[in-house]
Amino acid sequence: MDRNKAELLHELNRAIIKFRGSYSVWSNAQGISYHEMLVYYTIREYGFCTQKLICESYLLPKQTINNVFANLRKKGILLQDRARSTGREKAFVLSEEGKENYLQCIGKLDEAETDAFDRMGEEKMQALKDLFLEYDKALGLSLGETK
Repeated sequence: MDRNKAELLHELNRAIIKFRGSYSVWSNAQGISYHEMLVYYTIREYGFCTQKLICESYLLPKQTINNVFANLRKKGILLQDRARSTGREKAFVLSEEGKENYLQCIGKLDEAETDAFDRMGEEKMQALKDLFLEYDKALGLSLGETK
């Protein structure tokens, strides 16, 4: 591989890791795990979450998320939502205690993400998203995946 291409790819991969790492560091500072933050993040987006939804959205192993869900249920933060559950796929929502934790956590995250978004600007954020998706598709095709 051409040296310039290799260097740029390494820098891109490091940037992605640092980006995701920012969420991990922030989560730990809030007293929650990165994976727990992903549960809250998913609930923010959909109003509920399932293990399958999180695993597919963030490409995480089922066992990892199963452990997170079990821990959150044990703490009384997540409750099964039978109305949204289908077959073997169980949907979960926040308990009253979970809503308190969620509001504190996601409220701070919303503020930080909004501030970062405003610093970058909508045009750059749209371009960033589009470029990541375009590269993901190109890489998937090059790796023989169907995307």
